[in-house]
Amino acid sequence: MSAVELFSSMFRLRHDGTVAAEEFAMRPDLDGWTAVAMRAETTADLKSAANWMRHPDGDEVMCVLSGALRIYYRRGGTEDADGELRARIGAGEAFVVPSEAWHRVELEAPTEMVVVLRAEGTLVEQRHGH
Repeated sequence: MSAVELFSSMFRLRHDGTVAAEEFAMRPDLDGWTAVAMRAETTADLKSAANWMRHPDGDEVMCVLSGALRIYYRRGGTEDADGELRARIGAGEAFVVPSEAWHRVELEAPTEMVVVLRAEGTLVEQRHGH
C-alpha cells in the first residue's frame, strides 16, 4: 500500500485482519470496522451532522485530534429535537458512543478527528427543525 491522503480516505478493517484504504464514502452497507479521519470548519461541514445516528452493530469511538466538539444523545423519540449533552471532547480526548445511543455532533471550533465504527446497519433520522 502506498501513502494515501488521510482526510479524503477511509480505512476498512476487514474480518481477515487486512486493511484496505478507500475513497471516503460513509455508507450503511459497509461491513466490518471502518476508520475515518475528518476535518471540518463548522458542524455543517460534517456529513449528516444535523441528523441523529445510531450504529446498532457496534460502538463508535470519536477521537479529537484538534479543535473541540459536543456529543448529544436523544433521550426520547423524534420529538426530542436537540437531545441531551453527553460529552465535550477536546484535542487529545476520545469518547465511546454505545451502539444503542441515538447521537449527533456539534463542533465548537474547527476540528480534526478520527472516528472508528461499524457502519453497517447505521440508522439515520432527520433532526426535526434542521
